[in-house]
Amino acid sequence: MSNSIKKRLADLLDRELFIPREISWLSFNARVLQEAADDSVPLIQRLRYLGIFSNNADEFFRVRVAEVRRLISVSSGDNRQQAKELLVAIQKRVVELQGEFDRIYQQVIAGLAERKIYLINEQQLEEVQSNFVQAYFTSTVLPELEPILLREGKPIPALNDESLYLAVEIRSADEYHYAVVEVPTDRLPRFVEIPRRKGKGGKVFIVLDNIMRACLPQMFRGILSIDSAAAYCFKFSRDAELDIDTGIGESLIEKMESSLKQRRKADAVRMVYDQKMPDRLRDFLCARFRLGKYDSLIAGGRYHNSKDFMDFPRVGPKYLEFKPLSTVRLPRLDDTDNIFDAIREKDVFIYYPYHPFDYVLDLLKTAALDPRVSKIKICLYRVARDSRVIDALVNAVHNGKKVLAVVELAARFDEAANISWAERLTDNGIEVIFGAPGLKVHSKLLLIERKEGGAMRFYSHIGTGNFNEKTARLYTDFTLLTRDQNVGKDVYNVFDFLQYNYRRPDYKLLLVSPHSCRTGILELVEQEISNARAGYPASMTLKCNNLVDRELVMKLYEASEVGVEVRLIVRGMCSLRPGVKGMSENIQAISIVDRYLEHPRAYIFYNRGNPRYLIGSADLMTRNLDYRVEVLCPLFDRDAQQMLQDVIDQQWHDNVKARVLDSEQRNDYVGSKPKAARIRSQETIHRYLASGKLPRYPKSRMHKPARRRRKKKSQD
Repeated sequence: MSNSIKKRLADLLDRELFIPREISWLSFNARVLQEAADDSVPLIQRLRYLGIFSNNADEFFRVRVAEVRRLISVSSGDNRQQAKELLVAIQKRVVELQGEFDRIYQQVIAGLAERKIYLINEQQLEEVQSNFVQAYFTSTVLPELEPILLREGKPIPALNDESLYLAVEIRSADEYHYAVVEVPTDRLPRFVEIPRRKGKGGKVFIVLDNIMRACLPQMFRGILSIDSAAAYCFKFSRDAELDIDTGIGESLIEKMESSLKQRRKADAVRMVYDQKMPDRLRDFLCARFRLGKYDSLIAGGRYHNSKDFMDFPRVGPKYLEFKPLSTVRLPRLDDTDNIFDAIREKDVFIYYPYHPFDYVLDLLKTAALDPRVSKIKICLYRVARDSRVIDALVNAVHNGKKVLAVVELAARFDEAANISWAERLTDNGIEVIFGAPGLKVHSKLLLIERKEGGAMRFYSHIGTGNFNEKTARLYTDFTLLTRDQNVGKDVYNVFDFLQYNYRRPDYKLLLVSPHSCRTGILELVEQEISNARAGYPASMTLKCNNLVDRELVMKLYEASEVGVEVRLIVRGMCSLRPGVKGMSENIQAISIVDRYLEHPRAYIFYNRGNPRYLIGSADLMTRNLDYRVEVLCPLFDRDAQQMLQDVIDQQWHDNVKARVLDSEQRNDYVGSKPKAARIRSQETIHRYLASGKLPRYPKSRMHKPARRRRKKKSQD
């Protein structure tokens, strides 16, 4: 067999085994779009889902598509051809999703109009409204505008890929002139309320870009004589990869700041534009901005940067948005005089946003004041804009504590904010370090050293989410607070490694990337494989954001082949193909998209009826297992184990918001049998945490004792 034929067979096998992660990611964003299309979702929330979809798409092009383009530029032969084919498949799917987006948008706008909430354009303005818009433009908008005339041979500044632009075509004495102007949504609201229409009542809004369209002659008054003018929205997505110089002449912060400046000038990987833009204007823009044949040109509706819909004003009846779920308090923490006493008595297991993030803030604030606390160490990846976590750390220093903060400067799209936080922390006497070279610190760790009974004791926080008050209200995440000293010593060793990278700690309980996470997870899977081969019931449930590591996927295929029951709850990318005969028949996978973003990582292994439970920061991706500092922590507290099991079981039996993940990427809803109880897991979990009552569904194998299966005698 020739080498070329072997290569083709290997490629075919690869495609049968793995779904390209970029295609799988687009399937995730299609699930977000499903929520926007769902008539049962409140209307304004549907509009916000459109915003989430748009925001996701921006990041996808800046990260995933940019990576595929780089592969095309640096590869050759079959590898280059595969990358080109993948880019074509991406572009085809993106165009399909954009068409679906535009259709849903029109539905939602019509639905809002039926409820007397109007989003109108500049051509629909009545006289009173037009006068208001003209006055608002002159007083508020015009001072913020900096139009750029595009002239042949004249350089133009790099455009911001996070911004929306108007491409303006001006006709003057049979000549066309072109200009671009940024829509200043970073300084002005995108949605402006204007006077009501005569006799119609309700609320009327116009977007900022339509206000600018209505006032184009004023924008160019005194510069050009204008016979006619028209404006069309467009925006860029640029490669978000940071190229950080490894030289020693600058500090890490200086290198990061320099790299961020270069990002603004990075290659464009996508231009989304108004489909009614004239070809001559589109071609002129492509030429001026040097868009190549591997860049995505995507025609869409009149409006772009739809991520702004995430912040659409709160207007109209309450039923147009989700009814808020009440916060579930933990009496054991509320009734104690000192949170350290509660943690010392028993581990605390918290599940955001059902439980409040206030408990972590209380722990930090108490530690800042407690005279027996001497040291606080914390990993900061993304924090809120007005972070009370940072305030508590600063207060701790003012009260004589030693505070160490590991700040991850390379947290994508939060780099500038984290540079600013690092400087503020340093200015306030906090020791700031940036982790290990070449390893992004993604762990969600907090360690407090407190003197008790003449000895120093560790109090540890291991979480699946960031120390961020805002996202703790929007994302589901687990947090463990424990006084287990063995856990505390391992957490101490993680921080020791981050300070002194040449040391290789010996972890007793934690699985820590890049040292032991991969091997630890593979050993747990291998144990289930061994149990199945020995005739014992064997199963595992893996809940994560992404499953794309090929070695682990192959190990799960092996587990399925020997009869291990594998349940996957994967929010985003899943390269594994579930339910394929002869390969993954014993693997089932679902994804849940609902009002909260599913963010935890939790891994459960049956272990012959003595389940192993782990939570932490590590997704099942090569980067998380090998190139980041991640931590997975076992749960030993029986109540915490039971709560995690109950939560996972409810999610597994979700028949309202769960979708089936399959090889065809169809995103079919799980659905339910006739007369079956309706289980929308995020709602049933809230009721369970508030009342302790579980919905009715078949119990998980995790609750059953392990009995060895009898092997049938072979027949001669």
